[in-house]
Amino acid sequence: MSLPPSLGIAVLSLSLLLTTNTAISSLNAMHGNFMQCFLDHTCPSNSSSQLLYSPNTTAYDAVLRSSIQNIRFLNSSNTTKPVLIVTPTNESHVQAAVVCSRKHGLRVRVRSGGHDYEGMSYVSEGDRFIVVDLAALRSVTVDAEHGTAWVQAGATLGEVYYTIAEKNRTVGFSAGVCTTIGVGGHFSGGGIGTLSRKYGTAADNIVDFRLVDANGWILDRQSMGEDSFWAIRGGGAASFGIVLSYKIELNYVPPIVTAFNVIKTLKQDATKLVTKWQKIGPNLDENLYIRVIAQAMDDDEAEGNRTIQAIFNSLYLGTCEELLTVMGCSFPELGFEAADCNEMSWLESVLFFAGFTGRPAEVLLDRRPEFNSSFKAKSDFVREPVTETAWEEIWRFLMEAKDEPLILIMEPFGGVMNEIAKSATPFPHRKGNLYIIQYFMRWFETDMETTERHLSWMRELYDFMTPYVSKNPRAAYLNYKDIDLGRSARVWGPKYFNNNFDRLAYVKSMVDPDNFFRNEQSIPPIKSP
Repeated sequence: MSLPPSLGIAVLSLSLLLTTNTAISSLNAMHGNFMQCFLDHTCPSNSSSQLLYSPNTTAYDAVLRSSIQNIRFLNSSNTTKPVLIVTPTNESHVQAAVVCSRKHGLRVRVRSGGHDYEGMSYVSEGDRFIVVDLAALRSVTVDAEHGTAWVQAGATLGEVYYTIAEKNRTVGFSAGVCTTIGVGGHFSGGGIGTLSRKYGTAADNIVDFRLVDANGWILDRQSMGEDSFWAIRGGGAASFGIVLSYKIELNYVPPIVTAFNVIKTLKQDATKLVTKWQKIGPNLDENLYIRVIAQAMDDDEAEGNRTIQAIFNSLYLGTCEELLTVMGCSFPELGFEAADCNEMSWLESVLFFAGFTGRPAEVLLDRRPEFNSSFKAKSDFVREPVTETAWEEIWRFLMEAKDEPLILIMEPFGGVMNEIAKSATPFPHRKGNLYIIQYFMRWFETDMETTERHLSWMRELYDFMTPYVSKNPRAAYLNYKDIDLGRSARVWGPKYFNNNFDRLAYVKSMVDPDNFFRNEQSIPPIKSP
């Protein structure tokens, strides 16, 4: 006998209510059990319990959003948020978070700066997990005598650069230009920037580390072994444990460096200059770094028309006078002249590349996200120069998409990058690569229709670029993580790591055979090297 419609709806509503209440009760019980476990493994005090945030606490949303750089994942119905956020203030809190997560069947994701390009440090595609937010573990201890520093994984690049320069104005560090990036992921994914042609990647300059493994033990280079030390320097440490800190070797920089921007449009021979730069940029003096930032924009001189703007964005480790000589010999076509020079300290060059020219250096200590926005990025490596005719086709593709806020960021390799073996670290993008392209798009609308339109167009651009970039595999940069490469490690693994992928999987099977530390693109354990 069927129930009357009104009674059927009431029964269904009651069933849903009971199911919801059961789920809430189960979640509350889990939170309580985790908290007790956490307190048991740390010094019991009220302060320990204040390091945990569950969704039913008023501060949870603010803590979750505190360093998120890509808000589109919070607006998606396809992602799962953490059941707890742990904000450790010492190393024992990280150990406790790992031990208690394993005990209660939870996964762990780690966040240091919130820049993960696919949000994998703070959302998942279904796994129940906690976030260990390392923002409070951000000390930078410089050993000026030995030219090294211990950097906690929650520090940002801005904090690292500021503290290093505070101790010694003639040392710096080779890493990225975005100052709010957390070092935890950036260093372990490679880390490229203005000093890479001179000193290699950030990962190339790591000499030791401290890490919490899947058992909750703290290990370093000596106790974990050289295979693990190799793996975290470019293989993505989040697959192997929670890095607490890195010991890095600092890099000499002269008292005066010179930065410049030279801007060209299509009417100013931007196409010829970019074509020429491809051959010149990777072969310049290793003290000179010139990247190109290109974008389509409205042509101010012809209403209704579009053009391409190419910014030649550069750092030279030396004076303007020296740079004029180098540029006159190497790249006279650019028309670089003394008026383009900006002499400064290395720390001031950090401000220049971050877009903070004229602001006090203390802005580098501001960790807050600069934008409340969404973004999508992809990457490619170029091994053969793109022809001038092909650039014209690329520009045409960009100019036709008036509503797509895309920029191309092209960074040269060469220099020391050519001298380091492809297998020296998991980061394999060495000799043979002229430059890397980052396709980057940012938008501020929050509706899913706009987001899907931008994502779809980005995929079209990536397909369009296929003939011009690396092949077999079509390589990609781990720090510009791209879920479109797939969720199968046998597909994305060779793209990020080339022939180093199998060794990474072997190391994973040694240090985390149960695959406790995992996300949608983490290294899986494989039993053979």
